[in-house]
Amino acid sequence: MAAKVPESADVDALRAAAATCTACDLHRDATRTVFGDGPEKASLLVVGEQPGDREDRDGQPFVGPAGHLLDRGFDEAGIERHDIYLTNAVKHFKFRLPERGKRRIHQKPNRSEVLACQPWLLAEIRAVRPKLVLCLGATAAQSLLGASFRLTAHRGELLDAPENLDLPIGVMATTHPSAVLRAPDRDEAYAAFLDDLVAAAKALGAD
Repeated sequence: MAAKVPESADVDALRAAAATCTACDLHRDATRTVFGDGPEKASLLVVGEQPGDREDRDGQPFVGPAGHLLDRGFDEAGIERHDIYLTNAVKHFKFRLPERGKRRIHQKPNRSEVLACQPWLLAEIRAVRPKLVLCLGATAAQSLLGASFRLTAHRGELLDAPENLDLPIGVMATTHPSAVLRAPDRDEAYAAFLDDLVAAAKALGAD
């Protein structure tokens, strides 16, 4: 089933429409649709993979541990939080339940689930009209740049935007902050992540 995205809609209208989206099966188990959040005319639009457990419960993107790390990175890179629109490539939390316990365990969305949600992401970008899109992680980057995109080959590079999007600066990709939190050497992983955020800040400042 295709996502029913209203044409020429602002972010509030898109958020309301996405709340009842059933384009893939993820809506069945998730608590709610977690849509993007931030100023509608933000200069920077940041795309993650999907909401996590905390985001699914609260209904807001990047409010868990990864979000706190991201906020720290923005602050240290000199990117103003009020000029950022945060969203995810997939709007529902995909998880599994362990055999014991109640903690929901994150599961990576598959390509069909990413593609089912892609119309919402493209509509958000067109509504916000950012100068730069920053993708966090391979799933987010591949949702815009295609399944052949490799984060290891193009991390931190300024790339041309897809032809169907009008972005004055373009697209950049870095690792997801959750990967920093899981890294064996968290300090080293965070330093590399911060370097990418600084590169994004410089690209915005040079525009």
